Amino acid sequence: MSSTSPSGVGIAHLPNQKHKIISKKGAHYTLMVCGESGLGKTTFINTLFATTIKDSRLPEKRFAKQLDKTVEIEVTKAELEEKLFKIKLSIIDTPGFGDYVNNRDSWIPIVDFIDDQHENYMRQEQQPTRHGKIDMRVHACLYFIRPTGHSLKPLDIEVMKRLGSRVNLIPVIAKADTLTPKDLAKFKENVREVIQQYNISVYACAVDSDDEDTTARNQNIVDASPYAVIGSTEIINIDGKQVRGREYSWGVAEVENDDHCDFKKLRNLLIRTHMLDLISSTEEMHYEHYRQQQMANRKFGEPKVPRTKKVENPKLREKEEELRKSFTEKVRDEESRFRQWEQQLIQERNRLNKDLESQHAHIKHLESELDNLYQHGRSGSMRR
Repeated sequence: MSSTSPSGVGIAHLPNQKHKIISKKGAHYTLMVCGESGLGKTTFINTLFATTIKDSRLPEKRFAKQLDKTVEIEVTKAELEEKLFKIKLSIIDTPGFGDYVNNRDSWIPIVDFIDDQHENYMRQEQQPTRHGKIDMRVHACLYFIRPTGHSLKPLDIEVMKRLGSRVNLIPVIAKADTLTPKDLAKFKENVREVIQQYNISVYACAVDSDDEDTTARNQNIVDASPYAVIGSTEIINIDGKQVRGREYSWGVAEVENDDHCDFKKLRNLLIRTHMLDLISSTEEMHYEHYRQQQMANRKFGEPKVPRTKKVENPKLREKEEELRKSFTEKVRDEESRFRQWEQQLIQERNRLNKDLESQHAHIKHLESELDNLYQHGRSGSMRR
C-alpha cells in the first residue's frame, strides 16, 4: 500500500531520526595497528587523528605468553568530538611484534585478542541485562609492511592470512618516502600478487554508488591498496603554506599530497567515507561468523573452547629433550670457557697495568736523576 497524500505521512523523516539517535549515542570505533617495530605506527595514528593520542593517554597493557616470550598488547583509549558527534576510539598495538629471531606462532596473541573481543561481546549478549555493553571488537586492522622494495616476508604472509579471516584487514606500506615512485609502484604490485597468490582476504570498500563522483572516488581508494603512507605531525612552511610532512635535503615529503603518498585515501577509507561500513561489516560478517562457529561447537552458556594443542609424539619429545639438554650443556661449557678466558684477560690486563705503572715510575725516576745531573752540571759551570 502506498500513500496518496501529496505530503506523505512522514516516513521520509526516518533518516533524520536515525541521524539524531546516532549523533546522541556516538560510536565505538576500534583500530588495530600491527607490524614490526620501527615502522611509524604510533606516528601514523597521531597523524590520522591530527592529535597526539598514543603519548597523551596512558595505555592499558595486556600481556600474552608466546613461546617463553611475553608479547605486550597495548590498548589506548580516547574520546574524540567533532561537530557535537562523539566517538569512543580504541587503538590496539602490539609493540615488539616480529622483533624476535624465532617468530614462529607470533600471530597467536594477536588472533586471540581479536577472538576474545568477539567472545566478550557474545557473552554480554547472553546476559539477562544487556544495557551498557562494552564493545571492543576490532573494526579495522592496519598491517604495516616494511618498505623493502621486494615482496612480503613469510611472517607477513602467515599473519595476514590469519588476520584476514577474522577482521577487516588493510595492508599499509610504511615510510613510503624511503622508496622512489618507480620502486614503490613495483613494490605495490609485488604485494598485490602475493595477496592474490595466497588468497589473503583484505578489506575492499564497495565501489558502486548512485553518484558517479562517489563511485570514482571509491574506485580510486580501492585501486590504491596497499596504501603507501607517510606519518608526521611536524608542520613545515613551504612558500607560506603550512603542511605536515618530513623535510629532507632534497625537499619535503608531504603527508597530504596524493603525489607523495596515499595518506588521504586511507584517511577517507578509515574515517570520512567507510567508517560505518567497517563497523557494519565487523558486526554482520566477522562477528556473526565467530558467533555461528562457536554456537555450533558448544552449548548455550558454555565457556569458549580452548585452542587445541598439538599432539606430541613421545619419541620426538624425548629426542627433543635430549637435544635441549645437549645444547644447554654446550652453552654452559662455552660460558665456562668464556669466563675463564675473561678472567685470564683481566689478569693479563692487571699485569700490564702494573708493568705500565712500574715503567712510568722508572721513567719519572730517570727524569728526576736527569734533572739533578743537569742542576749539578749547571752549578759547576757557574762556579768556574
